[in-house]
Amino acid sequence: MKAMKKPRVFNAHRISGKTNIILNIFFIIVVLICVIPIILVIMVSITDQKSLIEHGYSLFPKKFGFTGYEYIFRRGKAILSAYGISIIVAVLGTVCSTLVMAMYAYPLSRPNFRFRKGLTWFVLITMLFSGGLVPWYIVYTQVLRIGDTIAVLIIPYLMNAFYVLIMRTFYRGAVPEELLESARIDGASEFRIFFTIAIPLSTAGLATVALFSLLTYWNDWYLPLIFIRNDALNNIQFLLKNILDNVQFLARMSSSMGSVSISTQDMPSETIRMAIAIIAIGPIIFAYPFCQKYFIKGLTIGAVKG
Repeated sequence: MKAMKKPRVFNAHRISGKTNIILNIFFIIVVLICVIPIILVIMVSITDQKSLIEHGYSLFPKKFGFTGYEYIFRRGKAILSAYGISIIVAVLGTVCSTLVMAMYAYPLSRPNFRFRKGLTWFVLITMLFSGGLVPWYIVYTQVLRIGDTIAVLIIPYLMNAFYVLIMRTFYRGAVPEELLESARIDGASEFRIFFTIAIPLSTAGLATVALFSLLTYWNDWYLPLIFIRNDALNNIQFLLKNILDNVQFLARMSSSMGSVSISTQDMPSETIRMAIAIIAIGPIIFAYPFCQKYFIKGLTIGAVKG
């Protein structure tokens, strides 16, 4: 007697071999589209300026040269000082802003909090309306009197309405109210509940907001432009912006005057632009591997649940 064949069980998560190959090819193409421009920038930054003018941008330079990096690192002490300021501001700012926004968003996510609607509207209004540049400048320089200090590079970005809403949505899905009620019955205070229960359960949301904040602090050059007069307090982004502005100014002046001096002719303006991009993104790109899994999970929960 022949054995009966077992019925095939449908698996919604199973894909065929052909589909798997197509998806792999598709994602390889997507990865190449993302990676090749970065590789191109790196290769252009180490290409000789004359070879770059003759042959254009290429992934395989005809002649290598590091004059762009040499021109930037002639300001060795200034570069190191600016990197130090950027690291201090990015680390302190990320920790403080993440904590402030997490503490603000937590009560907004609790249905038994009386003032949650009013405080939610308060933070939403800041997304739609701004007080303007002049009152904003006066508050930090005349009222708080923190102009030309490291504090002025941190405090303006401590609160972000969009990130608060992300954390509020995350708390609603990740922190069950029943668990909090049990902790209150056991006599735990709200601060203890927040730091021992809500924070450990919200690691993905916190990592997402922290990564956004880190990028904001690291890429900022606007606050030094407005508030900083002491060159020792300039961050790396503002310093690199000044170098690029100087290079562009010299290039425009030489072309408008119809004559090119030796120093301007030898200046690797194109490679300097690419070297600046590499120096600016270099350290921050290492933060992504550590936050990637939390970043994806946090965005998914914050986008679907509302």
